[in-house]
Formats: sequence, structure tokens, C-alpha cells
Amino acid sequence: MTLLALGINHKTAPVALREKVAFTPDSLVEALASLKKVDGVDESVIVSTCNRTELYVNTQHESATALLEWLSNFHHVEVDEIANNSYVLAADDAVKHIMRVASGLDSLILGEPQILGQVKQAFGDAKHSGMINTEFDKLFQHTFSVAKRVRSETEIGANAVSVAYAAVQLAKHIFAELPKRSVLLVGAGETIELVAQHLKEQGVSCLAVANRTISRAEALAETLDASVFTLSQVPEHLKDFDIVISSTASQLPLIGKGMVEKALKQRRNMPMFLVDLAVPRDIEAQVNELGDAYLYTVDDLQHIVQKNLQNREQAALEAEKLIEKQAGDYMSWKQSQQSIDLVRQYRQKGMEQRDDVVEKALAQLTEGKDAETVLSEMAYKLTNTLLHPTTLALREAAMHDDPALSRWLGQALSLSDTTSDIKK
Repeated sequence: MTLLALGINHKTAPVALREKVAFTPDSLVEALASLKKVDGVDESVIVSTCNRTELYVNTQHESATALLEWLSNFHHVEVDEIANNSYVLAADDAVKHIMRVASGLDSLILGEPQILGQVKQAFGDAKHSGMINTEFDKLFQHTFSVAKRVRSETEIGANAVSVAYAAVQLAKHIFAELPKRSVLLVGAGETIELVAQHLKEQGVSCLAVANRTISRAEALAETLDASVFTLSQVPEHLKDFDIVISSTASQLPLIGKGMVEKALKQRRNMPMFLVDLAVPRDIEAQVNELGDAYLYTVDDLQHIVQKNLQNREQAALEAEKLIEKQAGDYMSWKQSQQSIDLVRQYRQKGMEQRDDVVEKALAQLTEGKDAETVLSEMAYKLTNTLLHPTTLALREAAMHDDPALSRWLGQALSLSDTTSDIKK
């Protein structure tokens, strides 16, 4: 069996193609059942996210042609379009790849943690569909262990590398108990959605969304269990929030120095943390002149992100070394299992040959043939039967002039240390 990985990701294909070959949760069950019918496929896992679609398959074939054709047929996409924008990895290269993916080393944002959960979900779906046997169970469990080690033994995930994540991490530094703090999100676009996601992951529950279009704010607030109000209501509610994060398309500032100063007085000078992710600015720069207001702009966060990205790249080098070692350990285990299977098959075949010779000998004795003659003939046939494959292997080694193989065969068969006699 050969481990193959066929994939399309953000490095190899445009989003238009990635969308075509993505699997929805509903289509995944059907896909796994369909993939199971492909000739030679024994085990499979399908990983499908916004940035990648990957098939991991344990198969009798060394080529990915059948997988390409299956993916093409399932999604009704030209096979050449997939082939020209995809990658195929086999054996230890495929093992290293799945470990890199699960550890966040192959992600659009280096070291992002969500991919590990997505790979775990993909493995769970495959197992539920009956597509996991011993080998893949060992591979993926080992992969999950490696990914955890990468996160615990390196700094790959310690620093923020997106402005949205950096904003939330800064808030954690300023407020020791972030989940107990109240947060106002101004705007309802993609950046604010990402900020909201990070806040929820940190356990923040007191959230409000203010937006020019109330329906857009309500759509975001519904997923957060947050309150909603319009931009014109921000001045009266500002005092109620410890953290304000803003990202709108406004051409003029929405939150001025006077508005914040008034809110601070109403809060009895309890500090406020404000993050302006908008360009042009949503919050007047003069807010930073107030003693209890901590204002960060997108430029401030970009400096933090750039420095943290450099730290992550260094951590990624350490992670690669760890993965190299762990992938080697898995391949050693796999080879040991193959040798165990080979020995089992060899012994089984030997016993079958023995039983066949003995059965024929007993039949001859029953017919009244001389016992000594029967035993002598049985010993001769059994010896020839068992030694024939070994003799062929020794001759093959000699014909190919392979000293290393000849030496190994000689040692394995308890022959002399020299192998010169093999060629005679």
C-alpha cells in the first residue's frame, strides 16, 4: 500500500478553483462513500477548508491518476484544470505534509491554530464513514500529537500575526480578566467579524455592535448574542464599554476626543482601550492625549504583527526539525509493520508447503509404499520447496552484482561472512 496526498491550496490555485473543488459538510459523507469505491483505495481522509482541499489515501496504486479523475468527476471540473493547479505527494513526503498542515506551517497565516481542529474533524468524519483502518489511525493520531508538540515546544502560535488577533491580544495585556470586560465593536465588516471571533474564543460575552446599517449589525450580533445600536447612539453608550474596536468605511472620524473625554468622566476615569483598524481613521488621534485612554491604530498593530511574524518564522524552523524527526519515526513504524506482515506471510506459506508434502507422504504410506523411501522423498521435496525462493534470491543478487544485498542475504541465512561463493 502507498500513502498518497493529492491537494489544492492557496499557494497553487486561485479562489475560483478552490471553491469548485471544496466539499460541504453535507457532500462530504457522499464523497467518502464514493471514494471508497475507487479501485485500490483502502483508507482515505478528505480535508476541505476555505484555503485547501486535500485527499489523503492509502492505496494499492503509486499514481494519483485515479484520484484526479475521481475529484474531477465528483465536482464536474476538467481534470487538466485540477492537475495543473494541484500537488501530489507520496510516502514520507505525504506524512511530512499532513504534519505540517495540522501544525499550521502550511497555512495562509503561519501557525494559525484552527487548522488542527479542521483536520481532526476530517479524520472523525472519515472514521465514522468506515474509511479508517490501523495504518491511518496510527498516522493521524501521531500527527495530532506532533501538532500539539509543535504548539507547546515552539513559539509558533505565541504571537499575533493578523491585526484583528493583535488587537485582542493587546486587550488581554491591558485587562487581566478579559472575559469580564465589555466590548463595543463599531462596524460589521469582515475585519470586525474576525475580531468578534477572537473575542468569543477568549470568553468575552458582553458584546455590542454599532453600525450604520442596523440589519448588518443584527446579522453579526445574532452569532455573538450581542446587543445592537446605530452609529448615532454611540455617544450615549460609549461609557458602558471598557474596550472599543472600530473598523468602518467612514471618510470622517466617528469617535472624537470630546466624546471619549465625556465617557471617561462618566466612568470615573476607569481606563478605556480603543483600537482603530480603519483607514481613514474612525477615532481622532487626539484621543491618545487623554490620560486614561489607550489608543492603537492599524499602523501600531502592523508593527507588532511584522515583528511577531518574524518570531513565528524562526519558530517554524524549529517545528520543521521536530516534524522531520517524527515523520521518520512513523515511517520506521510502518516499515516494521510491513516486515511483520512479510514474515507472517513467509511462515504461512512455509507451513502450507510443509502440510502439502506431509499429506502426500501419508497418502503414499497408506498405499503401502516403503516408509524409508517415502520419508527420504518427503525430506527431499520439502527441502527443495523451501529453499527454491531463497536460491533464486541469491542468484538474483549475484547477477546484479549487489555486494550489499549478497552480504545481507548471507548473514540472514546464517551463511559464511563472505559471499564470493554465491556467484559460482
